[in-house]
Amino acid sequence: MKKVLITGALGQIGSELTSKLRNEYGINNVIATDIRYIENSEVAKDGIFETLDVMDIDSMALIAKKYNVDTIIHLASLLSAVGEQNPQFAWKLNMGGLTNVLEVCKELNCKLFTPSSIAAFGASSPKDLTPQDTIQRPSTMYGVTKVAGELLCDYYFNKYGVDTRGVRFPGLISYVTPPGGGTTDYAVDIYYEALKNKKYDSFIAKGTKMDMMYMPDALAAIVDLIEADGSKLIHRNAFNITAMNFDPEEISAEIKKHIPDFEFGYNVDPVRQAIAESWPNSLDASCAVNEWGFKFEYDLAKMTKDMLEKLKSKGIGINN
Repeated sequence: MKKVLITGALGQIGSELTSKLRNEYGINNVIATDIRYIENSEVAKDGIFETLDVMDIDSMALIAKKYNVDTIIHLASLLSAVGEQNPQFAWKLNMGGLTNVLEVCKELNCKLFTPSSIAAFGASSPKDLTPQDTIQRPSTMYGVTKVAGELLCDYYFNKYGVDTRGVRFPGLISYVTPPGGGTTDYAVDIYYEALKNKKYDSFIAKGTKMDMMYMPDALAAIVDLIEADGSKLIHRNAFNITAMNFDPEEISAEIKKHIPDFEFGYNVDPVRQAIAESWPNSLDASCAVNEWGFKFEYDLAKMTKDMLEKLKSKGIGINN
């Protein structure tokens, strides 16, 4: 990467990825964009920022040309639970935005990274160690757009030679930005509530295992895949990656090691629970390991310790 443009730069992944890339590649080599401008956002004020609606292909192309961009990281989308509230808009934004990015990349010969998700699988997919290549019949509009996006990126690579790359993220956990409406957000909420109120009721039911990843590992995976030797990539656009696998009881037990009087219960959200039950219990990430050396650093114990320390340093909690 020499000059990279990020869409959705003020979102959960984008805000942290923008800072990471500015530190690694130089502040003037990373162009952050989002549909809105947030005045007190470090991403918006500490480097190049342009307001961009990804549905506006002309503006996207102008910005990419203005800064001589050679790589686009496309993160703008609606997530699973939010997408179910307005599925027509989720399709329009997720697929329309991706199509526009692909066209700009084709015109300007840019490399593209765009993430897929564990939501691309469905109830008929193998539940345990879900293979890289398997049946994908998602039950959410978000998942439908992710499957369609994987296929569309493959099409643009095979038809036009656009260097498209991507991963299927599991649930992502971060201390920097608040949750954005995903089904796995309970695994972020629980840390905040453990520090603030020393109690939490999970909207995901007991025994529901899902794959997760701590944000530093997710950001490293993005950079590693973008910089990987393209000649060694077989799957390119939808690599399974994962770092840990747990249910609500396991994450609460880990938190109790640090906050012994933490109280944990359940208040299950049937919509998000149904989504979670349609997803795999665990993913097989061997293709990512073999094709571009995917690795991770954080397991549940190491992540929990770091999350609680980082949130306390931000002033989250009581009697800190």
